[in-house]
Amino acid sequence: MRDNKDMPVEEQSGPLMADVARLAGVAISTVSRALANPGRVNEKTRAKIDAAAKQLGYTPNAMARGLRVGKSNTIMIILPGSIYYYGVSQVIPQVLQSINKALLRNGYNLMIANLGRDTESERHILNLAFGGTIRGAIILSSKLPEVDGRSLANAGLPIVSMLLDMSDAGVSSIVTNDREAVRDAAAELIRMGHRRFFYIAGPQDNYHDVERYAGALEALRNAGISKEALSRSGGNLDYQQGFEIGVQAAADFALLKDRPTAVIATSDDMAISFISRIKRTGLRIPDDLSVISFDGAPVCEFCFPPLSTIEQPFEEMGQAAVARLLDAIGQVEKERDLRVTIRSKLILRESVAPPKN
Repeated sequence: MRDNKDMPVEEQSGPLMADVARLAGVAISTVSRALANPGRVNEKTRAKIDAAAKQLGYTPNAMARGLRVGKSNTIMIILPGSIYYYGVSQVIPQVLQSINKALLRNGYNLMIANLGRDTESERHILNLAFGGTIRGAIILSSKLPEVDGRSLANAGLPIVSMLLDMSDAGVSSIVTNDREAVRDAAAELIRMGHRRFFYIAGPQDNYHDVERYAGALEALRNAGISKEALSRSGGNLDYQQGFEIGVQAAADFALLKDRPTAVIATSDDMAISFISRIKRTGLRIPDDLSVISFDGAPVCEFCFPPLSTIEQPFEEMGQAAVARLLDAIGQVEKERDLRVTIRSKLILRESVAPPKN
């Protein structure tokens, strides 16, 4: 009787592994080894298999391959709510793109999960994790899924946090220098001569807002300027509602008696909607009011005027998150900090200028 333990299991439409083997003139098991572990097949044979697969348009069934080797090749990314709630800043799409590119280069697939506030979404994520569907997780939320006495932390999976620092909870974290980046941006505004500031905040107690607001206060303190020179708006809505935050900030700004000359917004969305509304009051950007935001969305370059922004290094952060996760999957032991910081870059455009008075 023929031994089938090395034979692949396939359920797919289109060309099969057997078709590739026939065209390449090799055994099906050789095709399987070449696709799953190229180093086990000599270069000449591997080239023949690759050529046959390309000619036929063959795509391996990733799920079947995962079942065959007893391990999934799917990585889950857990978002803080639906991707569709994010605005033009494109933070989440940029993050997904950077992570997906890095995963594909290493033979892994990406699964997207949304960590909402309902029990069912968390239970679904945990079922996938404990059921062996995923090999590891990258999380963009400030909390790990936990329900029915189960937590993602106990699923036996490697976990990496991106954008949010969860190193205190023992989770490897890839972050940017939120605090220092805003401090340096505010210091640049101070260097231009600004002395009164307006800060548009994200949700209160959120990691990003805590860090970025602290950076603005540090810049004032370093320059000998009282913290009373910094007015604050927002704090009640999530970052996904950045447009609404900016609109409300414009209304709050209009009520100030001693108006600031510079604005620091903690997301591009907030700054874009703020500028749109503030222009209706007759104020001009940057003649009457300078504006800097955070994230570095491509759309900022095409605003009117082009918006100064702190650009987050999404590509580098995505690569670092995937590298850290794959090291954990491969059980690569390295002496290193749980927290990795990749610096953001301030891009000055026409939305900032020295104050008139």
